[in-house]
Amino acid sequence: MGFKEEGKWWVSPADYAPEVTGEYQFPARIEILDTTLRDGEQEPSIVFTKEDKVAIAKKLDAAGVHRIEAGTPMTSDEDREAVKEICALGLKADIYCFVRGVLSDMDVAKECGVDGVLVEVPGSEQMLQGGMRWGMEKAVKAAAEATKYAHELGLKVTFFPSDASRASMDFLCTLLNGIKDAGGHFDAVALVDTFGAFSPEGAAFMVRQLLEKVGKPVEAHFHEDFGLSVATTIAALKAGACCAHVTVNGIGERAGSCPLEPLVMSLLCLYGQDTGVRTDKLLDLSHEVAARSGKPVPPTKAVVGDRLFGWETGLPAGYWQKSKDINPLIMMPYHYTMTGQPAPHIYIGKKSGAANVAMVNERLGLPAIEDKEQVKALLAKVKTLAISLKRDLTDEEYTKLYHEVV
Repeated sequence: MGFKEEGKWWVSPADYAPEVTGEYQFPARIEILDTTLRDGEQEPSIVFTKEDKVAIAKKLDAAGVHRIEAGTPMTSDEDREAVKEICALGLKADIYCFVRGVLSDMDVAKECGVDGVLVEVPGSEQMLQGGMRWGMEKAVKAAAEATKYAHELGLKVTFFPSDASRASMDFLCTLLNGIKDAGGHFDAVALVDTFGAFSPEGAAFMVRQLLEKVGKPVEAHFHEDFGLSVATTIAALKAGACCAHVTVNGIGERAGSCPLEPLVMSLLCLYGQDTGVRTDKLLDLSHEVAARSGKPVPPTKAVVGDRLFGWETGLPAGYWQKSKDINPLIMMPYHYTMTGQPAPHIYIGKKSGAANVAMVNERLGLPAIEDKEQVKALLAKVKTLAISLKRDLTDEEYTKLYHEVV
């Protein structure tokens, strides 16, 4: 792969400079764990019914997501039944659920039929002592017993120390190695940035430290409080983390979680890392979650917004008019078809020019305007109306102005 892939993407050549890529330590395979059905639903006012969860799980699987965190079975009877039904679908993805460091939770998880569990115990001094009022010894004992029992039941185990990003390295390593020494078993440790407190550099540093001092695979579970979750997750993967935890549309507590769509596209186009997720399914998946969560997607949201591809301003519209039949990637970083988006839409409004008029006329089947003075007169009317309405014009509004001038 390179910075320019015909018909797919055209990004900065600097992204693929050997001086840049030579520093990467990506794993041979990057897995995606989607936690829309658990962490995503933790956003206030979002409720997924069993029907919702099953429908979303099917879409996630069709998109090629490797792991689906189906929920927390102990939350409610409906959640437990939803996890069971998802497990019974025979999906390609591994199905996980979220559990506390309590033995009875492992029994429920096993009964549901999941492949694996994420076992939570606080991972920072302040969360453990201030949030749980537990000491290190109690946390180690609970986590060791729970993870060992889950492993004995045949479950894959990711240990999930909440707020780990804000823990001192000594504290976190003492906790994790203490669990191992006490007979606990976990296949991987999630580096949990509960409050989105990582910088990309901090995330990479902590991944390297955990790999060296704990010796277990590291998964990245990062939140969006500073708007950096995609950047911090990529930094973690570059440093050797093997799995990224995401949600569709980035839904989740507070500012949300690392969004699936821009993460997968960034890894593919900017870093040459193909996760295997089907990018052409991302828009359909986004629409499904938006509808079932009741949380609309902003029109300019990266990758899945419905106003990403198109122009109202005259200069770029003119560039598109001239370049679209030569190479669409002259005017976009990746081809819209990669993510299931429709062809670029030409809007008309305050910032528009003659190119907009020509392309909108063509789209609406209106005769082309040869008289430049008529084009100027039409644009003057367009701009006046757009300013008064404070938006671009609808096709009906434009057509009315067209017939007033032509």
